[in-house]
Amino acid sequence: QVQVVESGGGVVQAGDSLRLSCTTTGRTSINYPMHWVRQAPGKEREFVAAISWSGGTIYYADSVKGRFTISRDNTKNMVYLQMNNLKPEDTATYYCAAAAPGSPWGLSTLDYDYWGQGTQVTVSS
Repeated sequence: QVQVVESGGGVVQAGDSLRLSCTTTGRTSINYPMHWVRQAPGKEREFVAAISWSGGTIYYADSVKGRFTISRDNTKNMVYLQMNNLKPEDTATYYCAAAAPGSPWGLSTLDYDYWGQGTQVTVSS
């Protein structure tokens, strides 16, 4: 079983930056693509960013392109989401999710295999 744990959320002002972190425990030797997904109150979950195991393939939602950067350090078993120039509309619970090898991944689906509990990001205007 794989567990996913996010951290780094908080309350910031518009224009500020924040970095979210995500780690996995359990079967950490498996290569899985990692994702960030967010959900604002009253809205459906929204894809934010995804990164392949090697880091060679990255996807972003149009709404965060140029402001957010996903990265990973496989030596530390960590995935990051650097969020710059935050806007009030970025307010949401941010989830880290992993896709098992061979499962669909990226921006075409939200049906990932393993999910964290979420971390809250609040951006005030």
